Amino acid sequence: MIENIPRFFSAPKDQSYFLFGARGAGKSTWTKQYYPGALLLNLLEPEDFRNYLAKPERLRDLLLAFPEKKTIVIDEIQKVPTLLPLIHSILEEKRGFQFVMTGSSARKIKRDGGDLLGGRAALCHMYPFFAAELANLFSLEKALNFGLLPLVWNASDPLVLLRGYAGMYLKEEVQEEGLIRNLGEFARFLEVMSFSHGCLINATNIARECDISRRTVESYLTILGDFLLSFTLPVFTKRAKRELTSHPKFYYFDTGVFRYLRLQGPLDNSQETDGVALEGLIGQHLKAWCDMQLDRHSLSFWRTQSGQEVDFVVYGPRGFWGIEVKNSTKVFPKDLKGIKAFREEYPEAQTIVVYRGKIPCIIDEILCMPAEKFLLQIHPDQPIYELAI
Repeated sequence: MIENIPRFFSAPKDQSYFLFGARGAGKSTWTKQYYPGALLLNLLEPEDFRNYLAKPERLRDLLLAFPEKKTIVIDEIQKVPTLLPLIHSILEEKRGFQFVMTGSSARKIKRDGGDLLGGRAALCHMYPFFAAELANLFSLEKALNFGLLPLVWNASDPLVLLRGYAGMYLKEEVQEEGLIRNLGEFARFLEVMSFSHGCLINATNIARECDISRRTVESYLTILGDFLLSFTLPVFTKRAKRELTSHPKFYYFDTGVFRYLRLQGPLDNSQETDGVALEGLIGQHLKAWCDMQLDRHSLSFWRTQSGQEVDFVVYGPRGFWGIEVKNSTKVFPKDLKGIKAFREEYPEAQTIVVYRGKIPCIIDEILCMPAEKFLLQIHPDQPIYELAI
């Protein structure tokens, strides 16, 4: 069962922390397993939500009723952000309490004047599965079609669950917070953005396609990011000698969500969609790897004005990698133009091509790795280069 699969996430010891992640990423399942004896408040439960929304001070009453309990898990803390000043006050008293607060967005906390406990709580994230967490249960084809959300991966019918996932966010998150006046318009935006997955963001074109203003597009993009449904990559510009593009690239946070939102019909190129899905799957692994490092690592891409491009650039204390993704079973010299140009500019970087073949090989001194092997070896405790050799 998926519930028994250990996650790579390491909890801060004896320190309160926020654990943010998209719905279905496994935050609640993990906290129940890791803190079996903790006090639990689930703010998605109507009774808990009403009680603590009406009177946050009830949290003190709960702590008094269970003096032996020192760990308190609060699911979906953004539902009642007025609890945070009280939690801050309790932590200031230094009575040995540890608060573990999960959430799918920090937007409401900041908007309603809450705080993130003034540095008294660490900020952590949980992502969809790493392939290596699933190990022999991992299937590249399944991941490309349905993504790696634990909620979806464990479902008997993943497509049915994905169908309800976007609706759940629209109803329980976006609509509830009153962020969108026209839900139909926003639903159309979600679909249009699926065609920008792995592409440069062109807000003008998106606005034209959705028949909304550019400012509205920018607002909607912020909402997607705030709800952890997407991420963007900047251009890698360190020591740049060539003229580079300035637009960021957009990705949905999970390949399965992208595949469901992207309408596929007889006129669509399935091979193109598969290629973008593979790129996104690699991207979500690299994003999670970077964010789980103790030292700051950046994830970006490289693209010149002339069109030479490398899909991902990872840069930080543990290494410097340029990674190109190819949805083909063979790698030809013409496929290496972008990665070679990048290597010429940055000879210090390790260069890797991830492709759909079965055998690792080296072409023109560039390592070519099968996608499944590459994904299965990505682990936050190890540098990417060591995984790839």
